[in-house]
Amino acid sequence: MATAKILLYYAFTPLADPEAVRLWQRDLAESLGLRGRILLSEHGINGTLGGDMAALKRYVRKTKDYAPFKGIDFKWSEGTGLDETGASLDFPRLSVKVRDEIVSFGAPGELAVDADGVVGGGTKLAPRELNALVAEHAASGTEVVFFDGRNAFEAEIGRFKNAIVPDVATTRDFVSELDSGKYDHLKDTPIVTYCTGGIRCEVLSGLMKSRGFENVYQLDGGIVRYGEAFGDSGLWDGSLYVFDQRGSVDFGANTAVIGACVRCGAASKRMQNCNDLSCREQMVVCADCAAESETFCGEHALTAQ
Repeated sequence: MATAKILLYYAFTPLADPEAVRLWQRDLAESLGLRGRILLSEHGINGTLGGDMAALKRYVRKTKDYAPFKGIDFKWSEGTGLDETGASLDFPRLSVKVRDEIVSFGAPGELAVDADGVVGGGTKLAPRELNALVAEHAASGTEVVFFDGRNAFEAEIGRFKNAIVPDVATTRDFVSELDSGKYDHLKDTPIVTYCTGGIRCEVLSGLMKSRGFENVYQLDGGIVRYGEAFGDSGLWDGSLYVFDQRGSVDFGANTAVIGACVRCGAASKRMQNCNDLSCREQMVVCADCAAESETFCGEHALTAQ
């Protein structure tokens, strides 16, 4: 019986010919009936694919046969389902492209990559090591600061407790946000960067270190691996926003709903785009309010109460 699954993965590794890798990856994914997005650059690969579990397993085996990708940490999660052709319902199509960056900070010149990954990034912490670090500092009366490496709207429905959520609408905003000086008071404070699967923190932690932040860590494997380890019982609070048709992922049966509808304030984890093409802001809108109006904008929704 076909089982719908989703893969999330990346690898920072030098690629001499990203275009050749793009053609191979496109043909491989197409031949297996997979949908999703794969980005490639001279710095490596970043992908999210959905499809039948058997097909995804073949994709993993073939991709790991390529020496630079042998060590990729593939993260598995449940898919919504498959259509009558066996294709994933969570992605409309397959897209495989070469870009200047595999995660778009707008600073490709600041990123250095070798065979071991990102050069000069933060110290990686496994989920249990992260909890141990927080407990150690709490026992000594000091704090560890969580620094969200995602877009601000993603944190509306889930984030680490007491995390700093930078005011960024896109990943490209992080460079100017760091250069603004508003976080300079944290340069001597232990900081843990976190993001969905770990890739954005690989770059963000390096950007922070190059700007004088002395004690920077990053959550290895991202929120996904932390949620797998601790479910609803750890330091993570709420749901994980994902960029596919699922919308969000929970890590247990008792996940707290921390999002609030922009129109009525009801607890919700339901996200939607503003339908105004000049805006397209992502926001929390509960099902009842969404049913009342097809058009929502953050500003308009607040004045509609």
